[in-house]
Amino acid sequence: MSRIKEFNLPDLGEGLTEGEILAWLVKVGDVIELNQPIVEVETAKAAVEIPAKWAGQVQAIFHPEGATVEVGTPIIAIDTDPGAGPIEESTTGAPAAGLPTPSAASLAAVEIAPEEGMVEPGLIGGVAPGGRTAVLVGYGPRNAPAKRRPRKGAIPAQAGPAPAASAPAPVAQTPAPVAPAPAAPAAPAVNGTGRSGGPVLAKPPVRKLAKDLGIDLTALTGSGPLGSITREDVQRAASAPAAAEPLAAAAPAAASFGADREQRIPVKGVRKLTAENMSRSAFTAPHVTEFLTVDVTRAMKALDRLRERREWREVRISPLLLVAKAVLLAVKRHPMVNSTWAGDEIVVKDYVNLGIAAATERGLIVPNVKDAGRLSLRELADALTELVQTAKAGRTSPADMSGGTLTITNVGVFGVDTGTPILPPGESAILAFGAVRELPWVHKGKVKPRLVTTLGLSFDHRIIDGELGSKFLRDIGDFLADPEAALLAWT
Repeated sequence: MSRIKEFNLPDLGEGLTEGEILAWLVKVGDVIELNQPIVEVETAKAAVEIPAKWAGQVQAIFHPEGATVEVGTPIIAIDTDPGAGPIEESTTGAPAAGLPTPSAASLAAVEIAPEEGMVEPGLIGGVAPGGRTAVLVGYGPRNAPAKRRPRKGAIPAQAGPAPAASAPAPVAQTPAPVAPAPAAPAAPAVNGTGRSGGPVLAKPPVRKLAKDLGIDLTALTGSGPLGSITREDVQRAASAPAAAEPLAAAAPAAASFGADREQRIPVKGVRKLTAENMSRSAFTAPHVTEFLTVDVTRAMKALDRLRERREWREVRISPLLLVAKAVLLAVKRHPMVNSTWAGDEIVVKDYVNLGIAAATERGLIVPNVKDAGRLSLRELADALTELVQTAKAGRTSPADMSGGTLTITNVGVFGVDTGTPILPPGESAILAFGAVRELPWVHKGKVKPRLVTTLGLSFDHRIIDGELGSKFLRDIGDFLADPEAALLAWT
């Protein structure tokens, strides 16, 4: 049985064709376990960790951090039987430095892993629905505990030099001779756990932020749970003055400006996909936007009363919860709004996968709550809380961002009154929820200070005409003006 196995970059969902390697969590020579996260990869939809399909020892890493790799391309080679003795040949087919020329038997010992299909829930090492093997962390429980390994900043010299991001050649797989340094060795860095050496505890978005700012995570002391490094720790380190001039010179600049004082930012990942989707949607679906200003004083008081109830005291409650409920009830009254233009026909959907636009470090993403119309108000609140927390932590999976049917974008959290949002591809309506402000308002014949917000509804005019769009927006406004009365009347 072949002991050297090459692991190809799998299709991480939705037919994606490539991914960018954000960080290697292992290095050449590491002994790894089944299901242990080995690499962080960013696709056009999400940043995900890919676990090891085999246990063994890392024999070679074929692409450096920052490289964009096509699906199906080998990214790492694993020796599944490291105790069987030395390997005579590097996995690239060239003899390893200092080792004898490979024999015919060793050439035949290299096995390339079969191509993966679409990722589905399941365990690594076990069969997922459809007979394929899952590779994404978060799709199912592991059958072995995962351990993080040091990132690039903590790789020792014997791992070999990594090539430049643009170089197509694989990372060096054999130990490279290192000239002895004349100076005394530096003291070991303190990692995110507060101990010298060992793995650094930090979430993927924090690692990416540190990489962009040129901050070495191994030199920081984390203030998060279990000593993990937080975003604030990285930003504090970036804003602090340099302790020593040589270290400052060695760190890459946070922003690279040319002589003309212009910065060049590559368009890739989520930003690239968002640009393509928005351009396609803006120039294929005829957009119409309508606005409605609503007195939401009663709605805000209803939220306060809800927070005071014993069973809701531990639940995160925000005005977005009532807006989401209003949209779901209005869809029941106007089901055509929840549909898709399919050329020769209009597909009206009996389920609502409610998308919530979220701004993250990687760009705008729109995860959705599956079949939100069947959820109770409490279940909806829990689902929205989980969705927001997952997005902020950078753990939103491609599956959570696919299949949306109707979207809400909460621009009010930025202090914006409203906007004219562009439809996500395949959807017929999107609602912009503006800031809730105290404004002078005519109430019962008198001008009084009231809590007011403005809604903006964009819709596909091929499906939704002015009458339907206006009635849908009016019903959302009626619910927010008096949610308790609307619940009694509509349900």
